Amino acid sequence: MTRSLTQHLADFAAQTTFDDLPAEVVHSVELRFLDTLGICLAARSFGLADGVQQMVQVWSGKPEARVIGADLACPAPNAALVNGTLAHSLDFDDTHLPSVLHPSASIVPAALAMAEATGRTGADALLAAALGIEVTVRIGMAGYLPEAGNVFFERGWHATSICGTLGAAATGGRLLGLESEGIMHALGIAASFGSGVIEANRAGGTVKRVHCGWAAHAGLTAALLAHHAMTGPPTVLEGRFGFFQAFLSGQYDATAILDGLGERWEVPGIFFKPYPANHYTHAGIDAALAIRRRLGGVVDVDQIERIELGCAAAPLRTIGEPRVEKIRPRSGYHAQFSGPFTVAAALLGGGGLGVSFEDFTDAMARDPARLALAAKIATFVDAECDAVFPREFPAVVRLHLRDGRVLEQRVMHNRGGPAQPLSDAEVQHKFALNAERALAPPAIARVAESVFALRQLDGVRPLLEATAP
Repeated sequence: MTRSLTQHLADFAAQTTFDDLPAEVVHSVELRFLDTLGICLAARSFGLADGVQQMVQVWSGKPEARVIGADLACPAPNAALVNGTLAHSLDFDDTHLPSVLHPSASIVPAALAMAEATGRTGADALLAAALGIEVTVRIGMAGYLPEAGNVFFERGWHATSICGTLGAAATGGRLLGLESEGIMHALGIAASFGSGVIEANRAGGTVKRVHCGWAAHAGLTAALLAHHAMTGPPTVLEGRFGFFQAFLSGQYDATAILDGLGERWEVPGIFFKPYPANHYTHAGIDAALAIRRRLGGVVDVDQIERIELGCAAAPLRTIGEPRVEKIRPRSGYHAQFSGPFTVAAALLGGGGLGVSFEDFTDAMARDPARLALAAKIATFVDAECDAVFPREFPAVVRLHLRDGRVLEQRVMHNRGGPAQPLSDAEVQHKFALNAERALAPPAIARVAESVFALRQLDGVRPLLEATAP
């Protein structure tokens, strides 16, 4: 009898051991723990998950898993809800291509919460996270078809939260000690829980911040239900009324899930974000920063006649449309999803990362100089960029000066990915800049040391306690 896609994924999640993980996968997951924790701490300093935290405190329950950066413990799914919301709130979390989803913001919070609740070792948490990330991105990859593009996004779904729910279920199931059949049921249950509509990317609203938290919460809930004998359909992915039919109208690539599963890992190639903004904007930011350097680091706005920002067609619908929203974003958060505003920020602002949180405050979103420059930026579909999307998110920027000069910069490979990777030192620098918003230097050092010692630790609690104020 042919085994279903869910059964193959369940076998992978239940049978892979820590010793089976390639060294580069383990190290990549350690860096993703560090990156995610730093983002959570930075987001906490802005109060971006305060409402979610207040909600789970009202829910109450067994204090079994800690909330990052707070003196609070709650049931594992609830801790994962708060921590996943923190991890995604700044749009600074990692991105996998071509699935175009952010896996660590759901999976790392899920792994930490369930590992603490079940008393698992640090190595168990790293393994469960590696498995959950791999499940997440492979299901996401199944929704990318060369002839149709990213079907999730074309239909308005946020693949990050939908696929992340299943990945979190695999992570939770493994930490709960479920065998293959139990994890299969957890995945089957989780497919009924995954959700997320992406319109906020385009037209505003802050609900997207909670998408990864909800995925972590829902995935762990599914795993716990399977642990308590609830069952799910084995054909939940490819079945007539299954996941791919419901979300993608039956358009999917099964080979993207199965090809090399357990042998060729996607985890090490996942992009780290160098800037706290929607990933579609990053190549435009890099291009603008390069032009700024060519101008000696000083941009005279009065000498700029107009600017062109070109990218692939699909990203343009997020970062360029509707134009009135993108040239005058309604808040700092919405400015993070604007191609014109992020290019203006790169030309006029910048912090320790080139473009930083200070460029996306509500005050900056109302800054007359940036709004005036953003209004000079026209967006268009660039054929060369379109040809490589979504394996990269390239962009071209052309600065037309009043003296007749045209300064052009094309960026075809995003920083943070395999073609232009961030070094370990750069990832650690990003973590430190994020964490210093919530912690003193000795505590920052303790968190980093705990992450890189995690595989030797008896549990994850020392790491989580190190994040407390």
